[in-house]
Amino acid sequence: MTTAFVFPGQGSQSLGMQADLAAQHSVIAETYSEASDVLGFDLWDLTQNGPKERLDETTNTQPAMLTAGVATWRAWQNAGGGIPAMMAGHSLGEYSALVASGAIAFPDAVALVRRRAELMQNAVPAGEGAMAAILGLDDDVILKVCEEASADGVAEAVNFNSPGQVVVAGDRAAIEKLTDLAKAAGARRALMLAVSVPAHSSLMRPAGEELAASIDSTEFETPVIPVICAVDGTPYGDAADIQERMKRQVFSPVRWVDTIMHMKGEGIAVIVECGPGKVLAGLIKRIDRALSASCIDTSDALQKSLDGAV
Repeated sequence: MTTAFVFPGQGSQSLGMQADLAAQHSVIAETYSEASDVLGFDLWDLTQNGPKERLDETTNTQPAMLTAGVATWRAWQNAGGGIPAMMAGHSLGEYSALVASGAIAFPDAVALVRRRAELMQNAVPAGEGAMAAILGLDDDVILKVCEEASADGVAEAVNFNSPGQVVVAGDRAAIEKLTDLAKAAGARRALMLAVSVPAHSSLMRPAGEELAASIDSTEFETPVIPVICAVDGTPYGDAADIQERMKRQVFSPVRWVDTIMHMKGEGIAVIVECGPGKVLAGLIKRIDRALSASCIDTSDALQKSLDGAV
């Protein structure tokens, strides 16, 4: 069966993540050590011992999740795992996919992601931005609700995660209004998320524009393994194409449904989530139940994937 690997983004972090994998695979600790050298602090200690509030800070979460995805990929490789036909990442996870595909060196990605996080955090004053998850509405209804809520500020659909699950982001007042409108329109749930950075909304455009200089000064290569860009659900091309689309990624919606359906259209039947948690595996099953979705979040799960000849 043709297999793809996908990498999770911000939100899948937790204290103690990857401790089980690290106990069996020394490359996990080695990867965190490599990231720590770039960051100037002990990233493994932070992920294991917290405090949780510090791990959940965007400027720490993003390098932590990048490192977690790359560490898992390296453990897979060291254990004799095969090469997937293609890769993708959800939001921040695209950086993990680009490292795994050979498009960017890991230390360069750590530095770039830390810069990305800092710019995103500073783009909107704390408390002024917001995100919310809307469950149980069709995309066209959500887009109409966003238009109505935009009378109170920026209100945009930013993560098309699965049919009936869309994340919206923008100015807090507009997003709070949007949740009320969504409930009135028949949403099963409309809940504010515990984040202050309105990621992937147009409010992040200044961050993207500032990040462009760092992206331009970072060396990229054409991926050895094709990587599907979630900005538009199509494969990245050469280094210049990666740089151009990564500049837009910060303030562009994550089109996860399109990304997964592109994979299926290319013959992918098995998708493995490479990193902590099971968020993406759950989304994939809701996108298309014909796809086999699993995750490598423990040493047992890694062994099962190996045994399954993924």
